[in-house]
Amino acid sequence: MNVLDVLDLGFLGLRTRPARAALSALGIALGIATMIVVTGIPASSQAALLDELTALGTNTLQATAVPDQEPPTRIPESAVAMVRRIGPVTAVSAVANTHSLVRRNDRMPVENGSGLTVLASRLDLLPTINARVQSGSWLNPATARFPAAVLGSVAAARLGITAPGPQVVLGDIGFTVVGILATTPLTPDIDRSVMVGWEAARDSLGFDGHPTVLYVQAEESQIEQVRGVLAETIHPERPGRVNVTRPSDALAAKRATESSFSVLFLALAAVALVVGGIGVANTMVVAVLERRSEIGLRRALGATRGQIRLQFLTESVVLATIGGLAGAGLGLAATVGYASWQQWPLVVPVDAALAGAGGAVVIGVLAGLYPSVRAARLTPTQALATV
Repeated sequence: MNVLDVLDLGFLGLRTRPARAALSALGIALGIATMIVVTGIPASSQAALLDELTALGTNTLQATAVPDQEPPTRIPESAVAMVRRIGPVTAVSAVANTHSLVRRNDRMPVENGSGLTVLASRLDLLPTINARVQSGSWLNPATARFPAAVLGSVAAARLGITAPGPQVVLGDIGFTVVGILATTPLTPDIDRSVMVGWEAARDSLGFDGHPTVLYVQAEESQIEQVRGVLAETIHPERPGRVNVTRPSDALAAKRATESSFSVLFLALAAVALVVGGIGVANTMVVAVLERRSEIGLRRALGATRGQIRLQFLTESVVLATIGGLAGAGLGLAATVGYASWQQWPLVVPVDAALAGAGGAVVIGVLAGLYPSVRAARLTPTQALATV
């Protein structure tokens, strides 16, 4: 028999007993759907948790000069360019304290500085510290050269500024507010600061060009190695005078989360698959008993044992495959729907879907082996004796 004849025989029992075939395929479908759901939904939940942990700075380091040193330690102007050459480093930026006084206007007394800091900032600061602008805009190559300022969230509240446009006095010079930042949980010092361009700080505030704080992002898997060489890279002559923060505690939590896996859920999915396979096997055994006359007639007309065996084995595989494909579609739909409802990143377990469909075929083969062999062993006289 060719392949089309084999498939036609495999679908014969399904066409003649559609209700029983549907119920048997449902068992396989539920097992496959369970496997996909219990891998896809936890994977999406894990992705959401990892995103939250990443936002806590698991890939971020800060470097500052050790305080209270004689003579005072100054981070070299070339530090940013040097750190950028470290292989695993993905981003680096810097700010510098200009030690300028902040006032709402020039009529306020000098003693009232609002407790705010004026920072000379590089243009790539925001993506490096995962900050965002709440209103207005960040500094650009044009505004960074002129008296323009961006306020941190706390600085804006203390100065009573809710939108870009007003001026603030830094030192003795008026700076126009062009933007206000949202709260930055990773860098609370930025919230209490007024940021100006690097060049504007040099020209208007007497800034000497030496950074105060370096913010470094690196590949998470290499964050400890980067920390180990960061001080020497920033200040090769006196690395001991550079203080580098240790990686965030969230990094350890993230790695623990990545290494965990729901073995219990997979075990439940495996049990569901086994139950579905038993259902297919039971259906095929009953099919052999009910179709003894068909088997006898085909044997009397010249069908070999191998052809009879192939017919029932094919029927079992087709039944399990239909259930596997239906279960894969159902499981993927459930995963997509639940992840969207929870507003999680969607992680579609394609490997689990493919494994489930392949597992369904294997279950079909295993479930159909005994019934097909039993059908092939019937002689024409035994099979026709019940007619």
